[in-house]
Amino acid sequence: MRRRQLLRSGTLLAAPASLSLTACQGELPKQFESWRAAQEAVLELRFKEPRLQGSHWNLAQMLQHAAQSIEYSMQGFPEPKPAWFQATLGSTAFAFFDARGQMSHTLDEPIPGAPALDAERSLKSAVQRLLDAMDAFAAFKGEFKPHFAYGKLDRNQYQRAHLMHLANHWQQLSA
Repeated sequence: MRRRQLLRSGTLLAAPASLSLTACQGELPKQFESWRAAQEAVLELRFKEPRLQGSHWNLAQMLQHAAQSIEYSMQGFPEPKPAWFQATLGSTAFAFFDARGQMSHTLDEPIPGAPALDAERSLKSAVQRLLDAMDAFAAFKGEFKPHFAYGKLDRNQYQRAHLMHLANHWQQLSA
């Protein structure tokens, strides 16, 4: 009984925070201010190979991770957080990230339940997978699946989440 009361009070506390932030949108980095700009940033990786810093993943694995995130927004995430989490903490986290135009997360943490990232995959192949996922997202006409942590997002919210996710990972790249 106390657990239910605690969860309800957590929902009541988290809801106003996420509602008050929904009208705020922080500016995204120029490289990721639009879907097209992000695609160009990904495509550039075919011509220069920056190093990935501060991660046990290589660059191809990071790109596979980003592709998985986009693919799962259309297919469904393998291990979503509980609905109460998505409706409270998850949606509040998204509203916070959206308001500041910047996401921060553990940059080498796999998506829960996702297949292992292939450390032997070529950079060219990983770039193409991410570009294919981005093209599929842009052309997608179906209903988006709930994000594993943030819950239900519409097209614009998902696009913004993906752009923030890419921008967060691009912070690891060095020439």
